[in-house]
Amino acid sequence: MNSLLGKRILLGVSGGIAAYKSADLVRKLRERGADARVVMTRSACEFITPLTMQAVSGKPVHVELLDYKAEGAMGHIDLARWADMILVAPASANFMSRVAQGQADDLLSTLCLAASVPVIMAPAMNQQMWLNPATQRNVALLKDYQVTLLGPGVGDQACGETGPGRMLEPLELIDALAKSFLSDRMSGLKVVVTAGPTREAIDPVRYISNRSSGRMGYAVARAASEAGGHVVLVSGPTAIDPPEHVRHCPVITAAEMHNSVMAEIDDAAIFIAAAAVADYRCNQAADKKIKKDNDELELLLKKTPDILAAVANRKLPPFTVGFAAETHSLSDYAQQKLINKKLDMVAANQVGENQGFDTKDNELEVFWSGGGVRLERAPKEKLARQLIHLIANRYHEKNTAQAH
Repeated sequence: MNSLLGKRILLGVSGGIAAYKSADLVRKLRERGADARVVMTRSACEFITPLTMQAVSGKPVHVELLDYKAEGAMGHIDLARWADMILVAPASANFMSRVAQGQADDLLSTLCLAASVPVIMAPAMNQQMWLNPATQRNVALLKDYQVTLLGPGVGDQACGETGPGRMLEPLELIDALAKSFLSDRMSGLKVVVTAGPTREAIDPVRYISNRSSGRMGYAVARAASEAGGHVVLVSGPTAIDPPEHVRHCPVITAAEMHNSVMAEIDDAAIFIAAAAVADYRCNQAADKKIKKDNDELELLLKKTPDILAAVANRKLPPFTVGFAAETHSLSDYAQQKLINKKLDMVAANQVGENQGFDTKDNELEVFWSGGGVRLERAPKEKLARQLIHLIANRYHEKNTAQAH
């Protein structure tokens, strides 16, 4: 599985001769489908130029903490929120020391402190510097702060000495990054996910539908697969390619989605209903194109199957997660849905102008019996991973409680 596809990697480059490897690292990240952006310290610019890093990344390189042009578009907090992961490679002894002591006197150290995503460092320094007790104390502090260290490697160094302190090679770092996005939280579990809109025919050329792009549902399916799940994605019409290692079941109408879900649900452990299913269909679709002969046209509509309720009300239902897209009273409607449909969890988002549909980012309010959490605005792919983490935790808690 190419778990770096679409991931947002913020590469930090600190001062050290190993900075020459960073250009190749960016290039290889992009080859794996990652979106890489670069932040450099001032000392890093003495070893490799921002122009070089801009050329290989295809994006502006960020150097200054107080860059007013950048603040207008993507300041240091926005960069931290944008990233799925921060990788500092090379991480010099000086840089590691400053972060370990909580200093934030340049852009890169500020980002490391402001990040709510994993921070990974690839140390690179002289072997005596690495072995120095002060460096080892900083290493221990960084690990206490949940910073992951990759390396250093052992070998010949630019100074002519041999020992620990070499920055790992780009391919070694990329393989480690890719593995960090994978987990076993849903290992062995069948997960059925619905996504996208449905289309209900009015006549052979017109239909009732909605503005759902399917992006959130596809991101959820991918995140569940990265968590080890055996994922079945039942999707209405979208313009998105299905994720790798996910079984794709394309459908058009709500009835087709209902039938497809029911055919898969018997052995499913988790059901996540992210699709925007049409609530109504035409009672009788015209078999020929309706002509514009009258000033008014009446359509008799009939309710479509309630897929979420059908799954939640089974004799032995899977762990069932619904989505609630609302234009107002979001929390109230979501919690009513949780209770009325007997769900294990509901993820609610505001929709309307520039919210929810047709956007690359979103925010969610997630509720379950006796609890809830707000997932702050972020790219939908990042939100999906956070949501899957919550679902996996609640699923295992529920099953542990039932076992006792």
